[in-house]
Amino acid sequence: MSSIPVPSSTAAAVPSAGPAGRSFLGHPVGLGWLAFCEFWERFSYYGMQALLVLYLSNHLFLPEHAGSVAGLQTLRGWIEGITGPRSPQQLASVVFGLYAGLVYLTPIFGGLLADRWLGRTRTVVIGASLMAAGHFLMAFEAALLPALGCLLLGVGCFKGNIAAQVGDLYVPGDQRRASAFQIFMLAVQIAVIASPIVCGTLGEKIGWHWGFGAAGVGMLIGLLIYLAGRKHLPPELPRGQAARAAAAPAQRLGREGWARLLLLVGLLPLLMLSIVGNQQFNNAYPLWSQKHMDLLLWGFQVPVSWLQAVDAAVSLGTMLASIAFWRWWATRRKEPDELSKMALGSLIAACAPALLILAAQQIESSGAKISPLWTLGYTLINNLGFANILPVGLALYSRVSPVRLQGVLIGVYYLHLFFGNSFVGWLAGLLDEMPGTQFWALHAVLVASAGVGLIAVKLVFGKLLAPQPTQAAAG
Repeated sequence: MSSIPVPSSTAAAVPSAGPAGRSFLGHPVGLGWLAFCEFWERFSYYGMQALLVLYLSNHLFLPEHAGSVAGLQTLRGWIEGITGPRSPQQLASVVFGLYAGLVYLTPIFGGLLADRWLGRTRTVVIGASLMAAGHFLMAFEAALLPALGCLLLGVGCFKGNIAAQVGDLYVPGDQRRASAFQIFMLAVQIAVIASPIVCGTLGEKIGWHWGFGAAGVGMLIGLLIYLAGRKHLPPELPRGQAARAAAAPAQRLGREGWARLLLLVGLLPLLMLSIVGNQQFNNAYPLWSQKHMDLLLWGFQVPVSWLQAVDAAVSLGTMLASIAFWRWWATRRKEPDELSKMALGSLIAACAPALLILAAQQIESSGAKISPLWTLGYTLINNLGFANILPVGLALYSRVSPVRLQGVLIGVYYLHLFFGNSFVGWLAGLLDEMPGTQFWALHAVLVASAGVGLIAVKLVFGKLLAPQPTQAAAG
């Protein structure tokens, strides 16, 4: 599973807070402060996420503990009113899916809060504080729902706005902007690798609350780094300038423009299906692995959460490999458009849950546990496909969207992650009801159907989403 970026608010770039010298890897020194802050924020987020579904299904939602969770019976009633009765594992998967999905809704409101009222710096500080509070509240069983609420609000305030500040370090036309985001995302990838090892080991080996506490400490470190580097951050966009930009005359879209916008919205169900195999790695896969995978290595019981660190490391390698491959391909043949890449990526990614059908058959025929090498195979195939799905889709929506609606449509694009994670939470509940072969076959079919659907969209509507003459000339 690739770490997934969250949409940032769109505002005009302003000059760097400091001289455009080579203070940090050839970039403004503010990039270093923001990257290190982002590292600790992602450390806390993915450390907590690595433990959440295991903690809920193995401990908190068991009958002897569930009664102590404030508001859980109300939440359970609302969920079971839609899905029917849920076992502790099924309820844990649904709650995890809702949380993982809502993470991609709240940054839209965080961007509005920063742009219209508080400014980015204040909003980021509020977000980091809320996230730290949420992690520490996880230490109290009764406070689960307030803790998740703080985390959702905190991510909404923090994530999009700190990414926007990276862009604001550079004036328009500064060619360093693209490499700046690569450096910024590198910090994210390292955090995704480290956090399951640290927080997962503490949570599974010593105590759940130790793992959540480590995530909270990481977020406090990130907040302190952000506050220490404030003088190196870009200045806020003047409110008058933002107001004038909002009041600028709108360019008419025309019939074809509206058709493109409707098509972008219509793609969301296919995009939702394309990610179910990837997103299930954080939900059903660790629950399935702890039951059926032999994680005893040289007398040491490997924490299930470490599997996510393996996935993150593989994801980093496959993303770099995908970039290198398409650069090589472009020197010899015409590079495919975004829809073609996304269709290809979906068909490749569908082979990952299909591979687990073989693992499940081995379990059902022998009754023995399987090797953790199946995780390596799953993540390698899945991430080769996923590298050509989510980031390529982001490029498509960014290119096709009208300039004045780009921020809104990027937010619309991320809605497929909200619906996808919610859907994955429901699918994970089938783990208790279906044999492993059928469970993973269902996921393979869903992801493959997204690939087939994207091919159909390409054949029918490809010209509508093709680069316009001005875009082709610029490219």
